[in-house]
Amino acid sequence: MIVDRVVFGRPVRGVAFDVLVCALVALVAVAAAANQPGGVAATLVGVLMVPALFFRRTRPVPVAVVVGGLALVQVAAGWGPLAYDVAVLIALYSVVKYADRLRDGVVAGVVAAVGVVLAAVQVPGPAPWWGSVLYFGLVTGAVWLVGLNVRTRRLYVLSLEERASTLEREREAEARAAVAEERTRIARELHDVVAHSMAVMIVQADGVRFTIDRDPDTARVAAKVVADTGRQALEEMRRLVGVLREPSRPEPVAVAGVTTGPEPAHRRPALVELPDLLDRFRAAGLAVTDSTSGESVSLPPGLELTVYRVVQESLTNALKHAGVGASVALHLDWSPTAVVVRVVDDGHGRPVVRLAPPGGHGLVGMRERVGVYDGSLVAGATPAGGWRVEARLPLPSVPEQEEAA
Repeated sequence: MIVDRVVFGRPVRGVAFDVLVCALVALVAVAAAANQPGGVAATLVGVLMVPALFFRRTRPVPVAVVVGGLALVQVAAGWGPLAYDVAVLIALYSVVKYADRLRDGVVAGVVAAVGVVLAAVQVPGPAPWWGSVLYFGLVTGAVWLVGLNVRTRRLYVLSLEERASTLEREREAEARAAVAEERTRIARELHDVVAHSMAVMIVQADGVRFTIDRDPDTARVAAKVVADTGRQALEEMRRLVGVLREPSRPEPVAVAGVTTGPEPAHRRPALVELPDLLDRFRAAGLAVTDSTSGESVSLPPGLELTVYRVVQESLTNALKHAGVGASVALHLDWSPTAVVVRVVDDGHGRPVVRLAPPGGHGLVGMRERVGVYDGSLVAGATPAGGWRVEARLPLPSVPEQEEAA
């Protein structure tokens, strides 16, 4: 649209309006040249005011100084108020509205009040001078107040725009933070999936290599475990990568108790899946026993995922470091205030063919997960030569606290 174009660094609509104002003032000054005091000289003063008015928006104070100085010349020459003196009111209005500081508008108002008195004295006719002062004073005061009102509304609109811009920047910053947090979460999930699955697959693949000739049936079972573990890992990784590829998906909608619509991109493992997880590790060669004490409670999704991942990571470390055949005891201790996950292995398994490379992030990842919920993690060697991992996770008093965390 034409109103969106810029001329001289200003919107073309504003430039066109200022050109029209200048043309009207020039027309008034020239049209009244023959009938006004001062003749051509007075008309020249009015014409000189016209170019200054063009810059009234961008340079309101200098414009007011120029127009006020020319009006002072007019008063000093004794020509009295003339029709083109409307330029003085335009300059006054512009200072009050567009000046950076309201103080400039107040100074311009005081100067205009003095000029009103000086000009009113020169008004010809039998009317008393104070009547002219009252009339011109009311007109000038009305123009000043209109400029102040428009200035207030203009600054209010600018403050709203600035607030909206600030909120937009904050939303963008929050969105970037959310993306970074989501990527961190996905990195932890990828580590859990890959480390657990690769450890199981490596152990089983080594078992296949050593038993394929002596015990083909056992080798087939181990090979099946490798294939099943690989498929599950691939499925989990596809879900996680899908989160990165697809920014958002419609949430499922519940209609009459039936959930419709697409499922979430990434399914979080739940504690009800712990038996399947333990069976996979038993199939991989760990002698896992599990027990619980206390009365279990329903956990918020994030906290439930943390418990699941702590168990998974602890068993993965036991398989990698204690070796096949090691005995591992898993115990979940439920209390009204916390759930304690305790995983202890005896360290007496057969070592894997090739040790896991150093520099893993299993314990670091567990500490980060537990720390999110103000929990504590203790990990270290046992006197019997095994390894012990104990994580204590406080239970939220209300579900909303966990979601806020």
